[in-house]
This record gives sequence, structure tokens and C-alpha cells, in this order.
Amino acid sequence: MRKVVIFALVALLSGCADNRPVSSYTISQDDVRSISLDAPTAFTAQRVIVLANGVAEIIQSLNGQSIMVGRDISSTEDSLSDIPIVTSGHQVLPEKVLGLKPDLVIIDASTGPKAAIETIRKAGIPVVETPESWSLSDLPAKVRAVGKAVGAYAQAELLVQQMESSLKTSRVNNSPRVAFLYLRGTSAVYLIGGSGSGADSLLKAVGAVDVGAQNLDRPFNTLTAESLAALNPDLILVMSKGLESVGGVQGLLNLPGVAQTNAGKNAAVIDVDDSLLLSFGPRTPALVQALATAISKVAP
Repeated sequence: MRKVVIFALVALLSGCADNRPVSSYTISQDDVRSISLDAPTAFTAQRVIVLANGVAEIIQSLNGQSIMVGRDISSTEDSLSDIPIVTSGHQVLPEKVLGLKPDLVIIDASTGPKAAIETIRKAGIPVVETPESWSLSDLPAKVRAVGKAVGAYAQAELLVQQMESSLKTSRVNNSPRVAFLYLRGTSAVYLIGGSGSGADSLLKAVGAVDVGAQNLDRPFNTLTAESLAALNPDLILVMSKGLESVGGVQGLLNLPGVAQTNAGKNAAVIDVDDSLLLSFGPRTPALVQALATAISKVAP
């Protein structure tokens, strides 16, 4: 009789555990697929160096892998590993760019230093600045600008259509309250995402509430115990390398104020690959789907 009671108790506890939300969840590059055109694409540019966030991914989706001869360090997709990096950290090295003899260099407003870009221009190499994207609504303009730069505007329009038709996801229940934290522990950088961080657009798309965007006007704001406690999120969203830089989930819980939030009490954390979360490119529709799944599993 005693054994029966013990077995019943174990079964009951197991059943409860199965119904509990997962405490943390990782979205990696392997969890998403990029949208690509089926037909080959002809390009006017033949040797392109990409120094703008997310642009290498767009050119890949236009079947332009073969025309890229250089990239910056933020273009980290595995499929780009054979393409030389022409930056030191995030600083463009003009001598490396010129050594690859490009016929086009693509930048955005964040590319620098300005002196390096000016050196490239003075060498007679065309430099095109494409718009940055910090929301889903910015994405079509970015894709079209890249298509125009490489001479594949019609194909870019097809890619936009495919991406827009794929940006559909099941919305999460109960509008969980999420805080996006930008962390670089090795540099003592601890920020809360606010309106315009980029994460707010993704969270809105799946029906979650970005508590930072709801209460903070700046895209990124200093993280303090008081500010996080006031927001009191149910779930925390971070980049994977950022989470690693503070010592993983346990290290995150040790940051000021985190353990006192609902998210901290439940260790409810989602981390997303750094090159994926704010890239806003052909992988973004799949990311939105993956984010909805993750929130449904983790939200208490």
C-alpha cells in the first residue's frame, strides 16, 4: 500500500512539472530559416563588400552569395564564413577593403569610422548607404534599397512580397509583459530597451507587451534596480552573447533588481542569437514565429 502511495505521488508531481512553463529558452540560428528566391538573380555589381547590418543576409536571399567578397564582423551567418572580414571589431579597415578591389561597398549610418569611408570613396569605389531598420515596418525599404544597389530591384520586390506574406504568427496568450535587456557584462554595459529598440516591434508582432517601450522614450536606457523593479516584467529577453557575458541565467538573476521581478522569481528568460534578434532581414519572419513559440513556453 505504501509503494502505491509513493508511486501515485511521484506521478502527480511529474504531471505538475510537465505543465509548468520552461524557465529559460534559447533561439539560435538553427531555429530559423531565411526566405530566399528560387530563381537565379542577375546583378550589376560583381564584387561587393557589405558593411551594413543585415545586408549580407538580404544579398544571400537574392542568390547573391557569389558577388560578396568582404564583410563586417556583424555578418556572422555560418554560410558567410569563407568571406573575408574587413573590420577590426566594428571599425572598417580601408586597406583591407581596397585590397579586395570591390566595385561596390554597402554601408549604413552606423558604419565607421567616417575617415575610413572617405578613404574608400576617394579611391573611386562607389559607396551606397542603405537605410537601417529598427522595426518590421522598416524592412521593405531596406530590402528595396539593397536590391537597387546591386542591380536587382525587381527581384528585391519579389523578396519583399514573400517576406510580408510570411510575417504571420499565432499570437501569444495573456499579453505577457517582457523587458528587453541589452547586456555586455565584460564592458559593464547594462541597458533596458525602450521605444525604438527594435525588440519592441518584434514583441508587438506576437502580442506581447514590451514594458520598456511602454514606459521609456529612449531606445536604450540605463538599467538600475529601481527602474527594473518599476517595470516588473514577467519575462526577460536578451541576446545570447549578452547573457553569456553576465554568466548565464544565474548571472543575470544576480544583477541588481532582476531577482525581485516576476521574471527573476521564475527565471523566465529567452535569449536570441545576437546576429538574429535585431538584424531585420529575410530570417525575421521565422524569428517572429520562433519568438511566439518561446514566449508561450516560458511565460508564467
